[in-house]
Order: sequence, then structure tokens, then C-alpha cells
Amino acid sequence: MKQKLAPLRPTRVRRLSLFAAFMAFFMMAVEPTYASGTLQFYVTIPNSQTAPGTGDGQGLDGATDITPSLIELGAIKTVDASAMALVSLAARQVDLARQPEGAKEVAKILTTTKYQWSDAQFTCLDQLWTRESHWNYKARNKISGAHGIAQALPATKMEVVGTDWRTNPVTQITWGLKYIEERYNTPCKAWSKFKRSNWY
Repeated sequence: MKQKLAPLRPTRVRRLSLFAAFMAFFMMAVEPTYASGTLQFYVTIPNSQTAPGTGDGQGLDGATDITPSLIELGAIKTVDASAMALVSLAARQVDLARQPEGAKEVAKILTTTKYQWSDAQFTCLDQLWTRESHWNYKARNKISGAHGIAQALPATKMEVVGTDWRTNPVTQITWGLKYIEERYNTPCKAWSKFKRSNWY
């Protein structure tokens, strides 16, 4: 005799749906700069099912049957290990970069891996952003409104990298390096410009 699973309450289904939607959004929001690799994310949300043998979506007692099959129960939330590792790495980098020394460490990794800039270029970057913000992601110029580690002006420019630019130092660093590469080619050229004009 087959054992009938107890139906999930509608509130439980709603919670699972919200959790799955949040996880899917979070997985899409992971910045590809943090780590490379293909993310795979599978979510199955239980919803109204047709009870075996009835064909009308009604259970034996006439109530709507929302019991997922055994296969669906096993697939409610499956995230592969590599995806979870990427999420964990991204969270650790953000946490680390909230302190100046940690922000420098994250920037150093990006300058050498993504841009292949030399140690001399990182020294220029360190001098530039120390003068601009002391590597403080909360730094804000009260007069101009420039914000963050790289002192973006206007601050909303950083939205091209992420909408979390107010609170995420890695978003700020990523934008700042991209800006330097596009405008000056290297941090040392940006630093030279800053020394001449007191802005870059």
C-alpha cells in the first residue's frame, strides 16, 4: 500500500515560493568578477497537482491536492556545490573589503588577475585611493557628492556594476578599476592626473 504524503499548507507553499525566488535572484546577482565558472540553479516549487487516479485536481476528500510527488520533494531546492562556493566567496570578499586593508587585498587580486597590472601599478592605485577615500567604502564628499572608495562622481555611475554601490565595497572597487582602465589605461596615469589636478 502506498503511503500518502501529508499535503503542504498553502502558507508553506508560499514560503517555499518566496525562498526560491529570493535564491534565484541572489544567484543571478553574484558579480562575475568575484569568481569564474558556470552557475547552475534548479528550483521546483510544489503547486496544485492532480491526485493520481482522479484527473480533477481533487484529493480523496474533495479538497485540492497540493502534495508534490516524491521526485518534486527532492527537487524543491537544489543548488550545486560550485554555485554555493561562489556565493560564499562573494560574501567573504564583501565582508573583507569593508575594512581598508581588506579592500586593498580585494583590489590587489583584481588588478593582477583581471587587468594584469604590475605591483608598481597597484602602488599607484593605493596612493590614489588613499588620498581619495582612505579606502573607506562609506567615504562621501559633502561638497561634490563623490562617494565610495574610488570617489565616483556622480555616485550613481557605479550602477553600471551594481545597484548595491552604497553598501558593497567590491562593487565600488570593480567600478573604480573599470573607470581607470577606460579613462587612463593604468592606475599610474590616473595617479599622475590626480597629482596635477587634485582629481582624476
